[in-house]
Amino acid sequence: MFSLKDTYHAIFGVANQDSICWSIAECIRAAGGEVVLISHPAIVRKGRLQKIASSIGIHDIFPCDVSDAESMEECFKKLAGYAPFDGVVHGIAFSNKDELRGRFVDTTADNFKETLEISAHSLTAIAHRMERMMPNGGSILTLTFDAWEGTYPNYNVMAQAKAALRTGMLYLAADFGEGNIRVNAVSASPEDTPSARGIGNFRLIGKFAEAMSPMRRRATKDEIAKTAVFLLGPGSTGITGQTIYVDCGASSSTMPPARNADLMAEAMASIAETYQKELPDDEKTD
Repeated sequence: MFSLKDTYHAIFGVANQDSICWSIAECIRAAGGEVVLISHPAIVRKGRLQKIASSIGIHDIFPCDVSDAESMEECFKKLAGYAPFDGVVHGIAFSNKDELRGRFVDTTADNFKETLEISAHSLTAIAHRMERMMPNGGSILTLTFDAWEGTYPNYNVMAQAKAALRTGMLYLAADFGEGNIRVNAVSASPEDTPSARGIGNFRLIGKFAEAMSPMRRRATKDEIAKTAVFLLGPGSTGITGQTIYVDCGASSSTMPPARNADLMAEAMASIAETYQKELPDDEKTD
């Protein structure tokens, strides 16, 4: 692994030890880098994040609600005292979980706006403020999922947010290139994270991803984090505006490998069983 000694990184979006951002924080610390964590005020108030963070030598955690201008202002005033930064990780996503099930067409205008603001525009808002704290250049990284390329049951408006997030990443890479700030995305396997648990039957997407993978599995959070560290570090100074897939090849398959027929059969049986349970009684089949 590349050394991140004498570098400083801000990570937005750690909820708990199940977050991909937490695995990234662990990898940065293992590579010798320093980390400051930024999370939603409700999470910071609980105090649990402080306990796990201190176990790996992270002592600076700030609250920030990216949908609240005053909260953003207060957070970035504090972060300014830690500048210059070498890396920024964006792992923020939110949508009303009641609308992350059923039909996409039922998405409300209010939830559409909130989802896009928090899950997509927050990257631009954070990058805009962090740019002046990265005078020596560096790397900005966001986490995404390939739902912008096709449909997944119940992913609904989050897929539009991921499409907007990816487009925003491309434009930020164009804007920040002359300042030697790279902007990239990691498209990860569907992992069991706090955000993912809000999506109806998300575990079924995970089973399907395993069946589609040439490696018959999903990437681990550690594998995703190691790729993130590469993109944050000195080995990736020629990479910007790119989406790097860390999903064991699931996104590369149009059809699953024939040897994965057993996994696909199992995945589809689980999907069919779940679908039948959710149908009204008069629409169920024997």
